[in-house]
Amino acid sequence: MGKTFLIADLHFGHENIIRYENRPFASLDDMDSTIIKNWNQAVTENDTVIVAGDVSFYDKEKTTFIVNQLHGNKILVKGNHDNSSNQWWCDVGFNEVSSYPIVYMEWFIIQHEPPTYINDAMPYFFIYGHVHGTKGIYPTVTKQTACVSAERWEYTPVELARITEIAKTMQS
Repeated sequence: MGKTFLIADLHFGHENIIRYENRPFASLDDMDSTIIKNWNQAVTENDTVIVAGDVSFYDKEKTTFIVNQLHGNKILVKGNHDNSSNQWWCDVGFNEVSSYPIVYMEWFIIQHEPPTYINDAMPYFFIYGHVHGTKGIYPTVTKQTACVSAERWEYTPVELARITEIAKTMQS
């Protein structure tokens, strides 16, 4: 059984995201190839990667080409830019696709956007993307949440075990 990784906001094919988020890439090709390389250095074919939305701005052919290069069992929780049908995303190479947040391992709620309400009595841990590098009101990891936007983890899927280790250090 492999490891579980998470990432969000890949934005393959979205040239303006380099400027919008001050991504450290010289070009779209540089960004795409770096994210693919980073993913495959971290993830094996036996691992699972849950993408919390916003995968690609490319057409079906180019998106298929990219997704098929990525190692592991790929699960997509669709984001606000993933407008194609669930079947379209399966056709391009995702093993599972959800249009709604998912509950993973009975404790993790994985969704594209950050939760709107959290309190200490909630028994869940929320994992999300969407906010990219905006750290002010959305810290990367808290005792109940983690942002897995690509900008937060050096454009590399982050292992779920690493997130939980960091969160445990924040428990009171």
